Amino acid sequence: MQNLQWRAVPLEEGNDPGVTSSRASQTKALPIRLLQLFALFLLFCITFSVISVYTIRHFGINGVMTTAATSFQPCLEEPRGLDRWIKPPSSVKHTMNDEELFWRASFTPRIKKYPFEKVPKIAFMFLTKGPLPLAPLWERFLKGYERLYSVYVHSLPSFQPHFNPSSAFYGRHIPSQVAEWGRMSMCDAERRLLANALLDISNEWFILLSESCIPLYNFSVVHHYLMKSKYSYVGAFDDPGPHGRGRYNDNMAPEVNISDWRKGSQWFEVNRKLAISIVEDTKYYPKFKEFCRPACYVDEHYFPTMLNIEAGNSLANRSITWVDWSRGGPHPATFGRADITEEFLKRIFWGQRCTYNGQNSTICFLFGRKFAPSAMEPLLHLAPKFLGF
Repeated sequence: MQNLQWRAVPLEEGNDPGVTSSRASQTKALPIRLLQLFALFLLFCITFSVISVYTIRHFGINGVMTTAATSFQPCLEEPRGLDRWIKPPSSVKHTMNDEELFWRASFTPRIKKYPFEKVPKIAFMFLTKGPLPLAPLWERFLKGYERLYSVYVHSLPSFQPHFNPSSAFYGRHIPSQVAEWGRMSMCDAERRLLANALLDISNEWFILLSESCIPLYNFSVVHHYLMKSKYSYVGAFDDPGPHGRGRYNDNMAPEVNISDWRKGSQWFEVNRKLAISIVEDTKYYPKFKEFCRPACYVDEHYFPTMLNIEAGNSLANRSITWVDWSRGGPHPATFGRADITEEFLKRIFWGQRCTYNGQNSTICFLFGRKFAPSAMEPLLHLAPKFLGF
């Protein structure tokens, strides 16, 4: 009985021996958990320190800081001032199709006086299948006049250009499509070049060139000649023979009558007003696309005929790109290394007679073609003496 009473006392007093034992074990476990957490924290710190030391040794502290800094992308607002309209695109790359591009390029201000100081530029537009073998000559010609020109290149879509960042041709290849000689796709390529160049409001003159073209004078002469010209240079003559009117299709009437039919060189030099006229045309384009196919070569007739109808008084009716047809055949002569001599260059300039702004002039051609890649070295050698650059 005494034992039972003794065992009952703690129960009556609320002193459960099981609870007492549990509390004692929890008290012992608490310091162990704290030690475990502290050990994990210490291990994390050591690991982070090791990684930091390794990163700084291999990449430097500047690289680490730069990575952290560049991860922040500020919210850039679209410019709201005049720069939005007058600043040329930062890149010639875009995602517009031809319809969108021509629509955008046809924008023109109705007020003729500009509310800013406009520096008129020349757009040099190169229509080529791929490489530009005479680029070093053009780079010398353009050097020092960066504010006065723009360059645009239309090549085969598959062509991958390789120019140094310092080159005038670096990053200047526009979105392009395949162009076939004598077909409307060739005129599409020319309109595409014009439209891309029109996106820069400072471009006032638009020169169509091939990879075989060269400048015949220095940049100052070319710039002055074009900026002071009252006329655009597009050949548009009436050829009554089989290669002229003989290519006309009666289905082109009434938009184009046979009396309007004209022929001219593919290579032109036009001012901004006529460049817009070419790009915005939807009246004559369908007729030429449907009814001028080989043996009607549309690149020889579309622009000369359309411009003769719409702006005949604005045309000088001649080209300022020199070519040599004396050898006969469907294409002009091509000149290589052996042809490029002092006598050859003198022959280009001697005996020139033409009219410029209604006055007699001996400067009739600013550019020349066709020059083979092998002509570049002798041209670079003779250019300072004969071409002025």
